[in-house]
Amino acid sequence: MPPFPSTSSPRVAVLGAGAWGSAFALVLADAGCRVTLWARRAEVAEEVRTRRTNSAYLGDAPLPAAVDATTDAARALDGADLVVLAVPLQRLRAQLTAWRPLLPHVPLLCLAKGVETGTGLFGTEVVAEVTGAGPERIAAVSGPNLAAEIARRDPAATVVACTAEPTAARLAAACTSAAFRAEPTGDVIGVDVAGAVKNVVALAVGVVEGAGHGANAHAAVLTRGLAETTRLGLALGARASTFAGLAGVGDLVATCGSPRSRNHRAGLALGRGASLQQALAAAGGTVEGVTSAPAVLRRAATAGVELPLVAEVAAAVTAGAAPAGLVARLVAG
Repeated sequence: MPPFPSTSSPRVAVLGAGAWGSAFALVLADAGCRVTLWARRAEVAEEVRTRRTNSAYLGDAPLPAAVDATTDAARALDGADLVVLAVPLQRLRAQLTAWRPLLPHVPLLCLAKGVETGTGLFGTEVVAEVTGAGPERIAAVSGPNLAAEIARRDPAATVVACTAEPTAARLAAACTSAAFRAEPTGDVIGVDVAGAVKNVVALAVGVVEGAGHGANAHAAVLTRGLAETTRLGLALGARASTFAGLAGVGDLVATCGSPRSRNHRAGLALGRGASLQQALAAAGGTVEGVTSAPAVLRRAATAGVELPLVAEVAAAVTAGAAPAGLVARLVAG
């Protein structure tokens, strides 16, 4: 496969016009790419083209002129040098299956975080299984990347992972701008693990805070979550350094501490006594930690790794609420 081109303005298809897909399209355009954003809904694509906003997901944040939009996946993919997969993980397999005949032979950059229910696969593993692409074509992004802040062009950084490290470096360069820095790595499995488990930890931290506890409890649960994330990652062959960096502790701190984090908001609602359905509604979007928690636990079991905090969250979301005593178990374990 030819490497990702080093031309001054690569063509990029971003498949998925939610908050993160739209914000990442903005990042790519700021970095000099020509971007076509695929949207499922015609009104979203029309708004991006005519008003340069995506109000349903990014409010009034202006999108650059270099971002086009369409509901036609074939048009978005035609001539693309890079394909960015920006749909939620639980929908990724079905969408990829539909897009597979249209995909050009270029790198596939997965933004989805979590573990697929039923299979226990991470996002890059789903991409490999559905498309048949080799690891040198598959990459992942993870870091402290809250979409609303990126859309405001607040300073941010992330990690781009591909086992072909020259490709990782090219991809990182393609999404590095004045406000957004991307660092390359070859540790794809570490980035996948970090991106999946942090959503579960954010739920746990939210539950504890929602129950009225303060910074000490927050820090205790976050630290336990980081330890469990690292334990699972090392068992699956990841590098320890990944969990001390942007994809690990960096993403964990942002997701567990920001009111913009949907997983954290859902946890807060659960901790205050809401039902799971009420908590999901309060979060206002996809809460990947809810579906990922049981799947992460099963993946860990196959690797012979015990994750007590993840197990507590999985039990809570399976029951549909945060049961009495959960907070004490999360903090004291």
